[in-house]
Amino acid sequence: MTSLSVAVRLASGAVSRVSGPGAGATEGLVGARVPAYGAAVVVVTGVLQKEAWDRDVMPPVEKVRPGVWSIPVPIPDNPLRYVLVYAFELDNGIAIVDAGWNTDDAWSALNNGLLEAGGSIADVRAVLVTHIHPDHYGLAGRVREESGAWIGLHPADAEMLEARYIETDDLLARMREFLQDAGVPPTKLPDLNFASMMIRGQVTMAVPDVLFEDGRRVDVPGWDLQTVWTPGHSPGHVCFYSDEHRFLLSGDHVLPRITPNIGVHTQQFPNPLGEYLESLLKVHNLEVDEVFPAHEYRFSDLRGRLDAIIVHHADRLAEIERLIAEHPGSTAWDISVALTWSRPWHEIADFMQRAAVGETIAHIVLLENHQRVRREGAFPARFHLVDQP
Repeated sequence: MTSLSVAVRLASGAVSRVSGPGAGATEGLVGARVPAYGAAVVVVTGVLQKEAWDRDVMPPVEKVRPGVWSIPVPIPDNPLRYVLVYAFELDNGIAIVDAGWNTDDAWSALNNGLLEAGGSIADVRAVLVTHIHPDHYGLAGRVREESGAWIGLHPADAEMLEARYIETDDLLARMREFLQDAGVPPTKLPDLNFASMMIRGQVTMAVPDVLFEDGRRVDVPGWDLQTVWTPGHSPGHVCFYSDEHRFLLSGDHVLPRITPNIGVHTQQFPNPLGEYLESLLKVHNLEVDEVFPAHEYRFSDLRGRLDAIIVHHADRLAEIERLIAEHPGSTAWDISVALTWSRPWHEIADFMQRAAVGETIAHIVLLENHQRVRREGAFPARFHLVDQP
């Protein structure tokens, strides 16, 4: 069974028990094919970006196509290191895709990058935000204040802004209940519940001026950027596709080395992993020569990378089924602690542990929807395999 057929069955059909390669990524040489999850490969096109990644330094500002620039903007205290802001030259200024965190270092990096590209913050006419997370949306409001640019966001993310960044009491109360139902120990509950509040200051709250519509061309004169709605990482995540130039600005939807967090939480769709897998199939059908991701480095062979990501999630579903078979009645917390991660559980920061629990539950929900797993009780819910005919 191919990994693409696995995805179709996971997203819209019966889930089969899938075995396959392990979930560890291995990095190769710059310019070479890089194994991804042991199953497929990507071809690195952002050679300077990959060299910088391997040396643990910031990549340079680059002109990646005629009229298109890649500007790395640092993320504080985060293993992702930076977000790649893409600047498009216009007749009357610049349009940018994503903006970066609202920190002074990020603001300086964005300013300096635009200057190197021949413009300035004052020249920005549009900020196209791929999704609501602070490393993408955080500086959008500050850019608008400086330049008068319009801000665009998908409505599914736009409707979450106030609850996430302004009036957070209800969100925190619902998150606490969610974590209790997941079986988070009482000693860990306060730390995980408040883990995301520290990043609120890294966002300048800004209501979008434009709401993106799936399949519609964005008003960026001189560029054929089409909105591709790709829910999963966030409900309103979007990519931007150029049919003329055959590139995809993938945001966090498809990255060359890691997979985005796809987690259940109080501001997500009920089945985010199912949404994500269907979104992968959506971009699979595009004719793409090069992917411009929001993190790490540019690459080609989009379909090979999609194949590898799908196999990774199939393997994860199989691992969770195995753990539930071995330990019936486990909570989502129990399963999360027992799963294979990139580092030991005790070394994972509270915020990332919370994201990991949400990701575990996203896989469990998909298994529940396909009658592989059932839950019993609440606060905490416990999980068992469903007897198969």
